[in-house]
Amino acid sequence: MFFNTRIKPILPGLAVTLMVALAAKLVEHAERVLLGRGWVESLVFAILIGVVVRSVFGLAPRYFAGVRFCGKTVLEIAIVLLGGSISAQAIGSAGGGLVAAIIAVVCISLFVSYHIGRALGLTRHLAMLVACGNSICGNSAIAATAPVIDARSDDVAASISFTAILGVLFVFILPMLHAGLGLSATQYGIFSGLTVYAVPQVLAATAPAGALAVQVGTLVKLIRVLMLGPVIFSLALIGGRARETRLPIAQVVPWFIIGFIVMMTARSFGLLPEFALGGMKTVSSFLTILAMAALGLSVDIRNVMHVGGRVVMAALMSLAVLCMLSGFVIVLLGTA
Repeated sequence: MFFNTRIKPILPGLAVTLMVALAAKLVEHAERVLLGRGWVESLVFAILIGVVVRSVFGLAPRYFAGVRFCGKTVLEIAIVLLGGSISAQAIGSAGGGLVAAIIAVVCISLFVSYHIGRALGLTRHLAMLVACGNSICGNSAIAATAPVIDARSDDVAASISFTAILGVLFVFILPMLHAGLGLSATQYGIFSGLTVYAVPQVLAATAPAGALAVQVGTLVKLIRVLMLGPVIFSLALIGGRARETRLPIAQVVPWFIIGFIVMMTARSFGLLPEFALGGMKTVSSFLTILAMAALGLSVDIRNVMHVGGRVVMAALMSLAVLCMLSGFVIVLLGTA
């Protein structure tokens, strides 16, 4: 009975979504073989392939349940597992001033980026997605924020697709700043860690400046990623207040946010066995790709293109603000 009512309806859509996700992994592998490294992440390919499949072939109603399951439940599980890959242990070695500056940059960037998006005519949800992606950790932040604010699939796909392209281009441009502005390895690491969207992109951007830049950039970026938990937790609380609910916190805040924070805390206190961490990271990564494939399969390309120019402009202006804030941090801290 349970199989027929709960499991069977999602199988067709799950199968299609899985095929799109696997195709995205294959395209990323081909990219690495042909170009030497993965410039575009597989989750971006998953969205693009999903959109193409939906736009060219359409999607029969019998696939809807499985696609919705992957886009919601699978994504929520991935977010919980992501918490287990983040540890706060490195924060103590960064210094109180730098940690405070990173927190301030994220908060200011969130506020300014959101209002830039609104001023350009983006919806509240789309403006918040762009702001979170720009201010915290790109695609992962957008994917984690979307279910908290009940964002539409079109908004999520638009924000991820267009900001992902910008993020890749920025990685190519950053090494020129290192040479042109005469930044030290430490300064360049801080600047990269504060501005680049994804952790792998930080590694790619800082590698030309040497090992110290890579270490500093990665540390700064990880501290910035740690802001994801408090930010989505706060957004959930704000959403609860906006709906004038008087529910206990466990009901106001979605279960996966609580799970994310619990997993992050467990990792920080060494409660998760080391042998399990690699597997959790791999599973979380693939489940996120699966969720993004579902996202692409549920998108109307006409709606995405309708907001494309404004999303790009909002992302560009937000990135410019983030660069200015990062430059101010370097001057304020007096790093050499």
